[in-house]
Amino acid sequence: MKPIQVGLLGIGTVGSGTFKVLTRNQAEIRRRAGRGIEIAMVADLDTVRARAIVGEGVEVVADARAVIANPAIDIVIELIGGYTIAKTLVMEAIAAGKHVVTANKALLAVHGSEIFAAAHAKGVMVAFEAAVAGGIPIIKALREGLTANRIEWIAGIINGTTNFILSEMRDKGLDFGVVLKEAQRLGYAEADPTFDIEGVDAGHKVTIMSAIAFGVPVQFDKAHVEGITKLQAADIRYAEQLGYRIKLLGITKRRDDAGGIELRVHPTLVPAKRLIANVEGAMNAVVVQGDAVGTTLYYGKGAGAEPTASAVVADLVDITRLHTADPDHRVPHLAFQPDELHDTPILPIAQVITSFYLRLQVADQTGVLSRITTILAEHDISIDAVLQRPGAEGAGQVAAEGEKPTDLIILTHETVEGRMREALAKMQALPTVLAPIVNIRKEELN
Repeated sequence: MKPIQVGLLGIGTVGSGTFKVLTRNQAEIRRRAGRGIEIAMVADLDTVRARAIVGEGVEVVADARAVIANPAIDIVIELIGGYTIAKTLVMEAIAAGKHVVTANKALLAVHGSEIFAAAHAKGVMVAFEAAVAGGIPIIKALREGLTANRIEWIAGIINGTTNFILSEMRDKGLDFGVVLKEAQRLGYAEADPTFDIEGVDAGHKVTIMSAIAFGVPVQFDKAHVEGITKLQAADIRYAEQLGYRIKLLGITKRRDDAGGIELRVHPTLVPAKRLIANVEGAMNAVVVQGDAVGTTLYYGKGAGAEPTASAVVADLVDITRLHTADPDHRVPHLAFQPDELHDTPILPIAQVITSFYLRLQVADQTGVLSRITTILAEHDISIDAVLQRPGAEGAGQVAAEGEKPTDLIILTHETVEGRMREALAKMQALPTVLAPIVNIRKEELN
């Protein structure tokens, strides 16, 4: 049987990795797909560089639309990135009857529902394993391996840059800004790291996982997203003393009690004994809780040329199998039909239920702790643990003469976030609270 013909849009880091993996493992891939897979055409603005990568046996063009217009091309791989031209090209490829493979999490998190609906109407597939957690097959796990389960929650370290920074902050006791510069020097962080350090990249990825797990439209605009830029070395140190580590997690939970779904990204205290708390450096990990299987963990490289290429090629193999089979029995693109999406709402952050880590820099006076615990009790917030330490030098406002600032660290039990916000406002207004209160959410993940 003739190999299935693939057109590649963009041959940067992931594109070149995809070409190399397909070439190197072509016999194994053919055996698993039941048919050869061949990149026949590549579009890239730098045609000289593209030609140097693929050699003479592949047609190289500068115009991506030439690939889409070629009737011999069965599958289009989109590796351009971004929201604009990438969306246009993906929609044009679908309209032309081409299957699509993409690693573009930003595109899917914002425009995924429209793209999947168009693909469904045209009878083609859109595959996107590489869009979330690089080489970790988390999309396949959610769509296939865990398909018998009612997913209860997902929590993941899904951005390697921020995990590297947090690991370095913990290991070396350094503040965020210092470690970011080192991460940029080593190539773990981009020159403009905003999407990573502000949590946007993780937000895109958890939005996609939430849509698959709970059968809802992708709706990144409703996700609550916080990054790691405000984290301080002191809080990482205090968390460690209390038996926790701080990770940037993407979290989505089914909340039957509130009739909605939590969708959020933020720094999170995780018990140090949890496996995910021990994921270090630029590695990724995703924990999924299903009603039948219980807790499962998926770990591996979340970025890089060949780890991401591994996911791209896996999608090519899946589409090749299904393309060759009866088109009336293809697996739906998101493991559900677009016209069967649930209208379950994404809950606002004020309705999220979680526990908290609080750090208050206070004047070392009698009755301060009592007043703070009273405020928490007035808002039905119970305390799990309290730690008191001498305040960091130079932090916060200057206490009155003769007074020593103290760091008061409080762990709470679970509460509704809206209640905590009200309590924080009252505590912040106390004259004995000398600096902005640090508050970080805490998840037990059990």
